[in-house]
Amino acid sequence: MDITYKIARMGLHYFEEPCISGERGSGTVFFSGCNLRCAFCQNFEISHGGKGLEVSEEQLIFGMKKLADMGAHNINLVTPSNFTNQLVRTLKVVKSTLKVPIVWNSSGYETVANLKKLEGLVDIYLPDFKYSDDSLAWEYSHAKNYREVSRAAITEMRRQQPYDVFDEDGIMRRGTIVRHLVLPGATENTAGVMLDIAGIDKSMYVSVMGQYFPTPAVKEHPTLGRRLTAEEYDAAMQAFFDAGLSNGFSQELDSAIEDYVPSFDLDALSAFLFE
Repeated sequence: MDITYKIARMGLHYFEEPCISGERGSGTVFFSGCNLRCAFCQNFEISHGGKGLEVSEEQLIFGMKKLADMGAHNINLVTPSNFTNQLVRTLKVVKSTLKVPIVWNSSGYETVANLKKLEGLVDIYLPDFKYSDDSLAWEYSHAKNYREVSRAAITEMRRQQPYDVFDEDGIMRRGTIVRHLVLPGATENTAGVMLDIAGIDKSMYVSVMGQYFPTPAVKEHPTLGRRLTAEEYDAAMQAFFDAGLSNGFSQELDSAIEDYVPSFDLDALSAFLFE
């Protein structure tokens, strides 16, 4: 049976965590769609709008190899969860020919059963953990039982990749990094997330992200319609330390600008794959 994917972007990306992007960039593959529908999504063109090109398995593999040949430190599969079953087959085909790690860059809202299919195929897990407050998860992302589902998923990711391994240049080769986007007006939610992560593994790397900005979809929302304050981000970092976590990454609040959102130029993607 032929396998097809819907892809919105392939290219080198320099704005991931330092151990993922390094100096040469992360070889990102942005899949269209998402298993969450966050009202505030900063990649709304692809998560909500479904922007993308249909590509075959062979074309995807070609693109992955091209990124590796360009010097990418890894192949970074972004919002891949809707394509898990297809990617299991594709990764089995391509993984032995790639000399760089495979990154699973997901919402974190996925089943343990699906993640088990990826064992041995994914080198680095890079999930989000957005909510400890299920009422916020429902209000902002229409996600049921978010906390329970994501906590179980990240526990499984950590089981598969229990050790964080870096090369001599500080680039991650294996491991797990959990991302948390700090939201305005949600200090207690963030504190709960940090405690949940610490409950899985206090040595886990956590990326405390301050890059939130209101997209047009939420600009009139009474809470999501504003940026983070310095006090809110400071509280998030304090929650990180209060939870007993010690490995992680922080951001400057001036990173909360649209300039860091990738361009989803389908003509450029077509040229990358077909010219």
